[in-house]
Amino acid sequence: MPGNSSRRGAVRRTGSKKGAQVGSGGQRRRGLEGKGPTPKASERPNHKAYKKPSERKPAGRAGSTRKKSGSTEMIAGRNSVVEALRTEVPISTMYIANRIDSDDRVKEALTLAAEAGIPIMETPRTELDRLTDGAVHQGLAAQVPPYEYAHPQDLVDSEIPGTPLVVALDSITDPRNLGAIVRSVAAFGGHGVVVPARRSAGMTASAWKTSAGAAARVPVAQASNLVRALEDYRKAGFFVIGLDMDGDVELPGLELATSPLVVVVGSEGKGLSRLVRETCDQIVSIPMSSAVESLNAGLAAGVTLYEIARLRADA
Repeated sequence: MPGNSSRRGAVRRTGSKKGAQVGSGGQRRRGLEGKGPTPKASERPNHKAYKKPSERKPAGRAGSTRKKSGSTEMIAGRNSVVEALRTEVPISTMYIANRIDSDDRVKEALTLAAEAGIPIMETPRTELDRLTDGAVHQGLAAQVPPYEYAHPQDLVDSEIPGTPLVVALDSITDPRNLGAIVRSVAAFGGHGVVVPARRSAGMTASAWKTSAGAAARVPVAQASNLVRALEDYRKAGFFVIGLDMDGDVELPGLELATSPLVVVVGSEGKGLSRLVRETCDQIVSIPMSSAVESLNAGLAAGVTLYEIARLRADA
């Protein structure tokens, strides 16, 4: 019927377009806008965990998980802890799990720690998991304190007798190489080792173990800028020689051996960096069989230090 038809047309269906209406001026939309992330409980005055601004700790850099140089280090596992104790790695605390299944390694670790006066803490395994960041600790872990680096200038004023002899490392990132070089420096009468503060191996537990205790006697200095440190050594009367396959002179019969020396050892793959190479007074090569392309950095340093010690003894 015509009347029913017009009546149905007058009814507005849900979801159909509305006609022009008076706007809200954006007030409704602004009311729905978010007010930013919810503040932390410690920052909300009405929350029981609220702390005054003066009591809050400054926020760290977002996403920064890298340990700073000189941070503590955890050694995990029975074999690793026993080896560290045997090689006199400086340990501040040894942790042992509650109700641990004791064996010869655990007994030796307890004996060595007691003899060295190292505090022994008995702790739940869950706490050991946290301390070792989930490593396989086998109920035994040890904390190594930050290494106290010397200043490069300290090696100039060293009280070690004899003609000064320092080894500097350029771009060597394996701590075992560092430990081996520290050991060679101790064996052949060197005064110390210099490492860059960045992109270089540091005195970790691995370096300590490889040095076989020599790290307790040989100072390791850290230079913020290796090239500048080498220049300072030259001003102090040192000659700086760099080890490289394509050297100006060969190691046997090195004339500068009896002078105050800084021996710079580069990485096995890249060798000496350009600026470090340009700072050296001489580039020295070690004669080798053509079948061998290069020596490991630790071996190259050991051979060089031995030859320098021999030449100084014959002088």
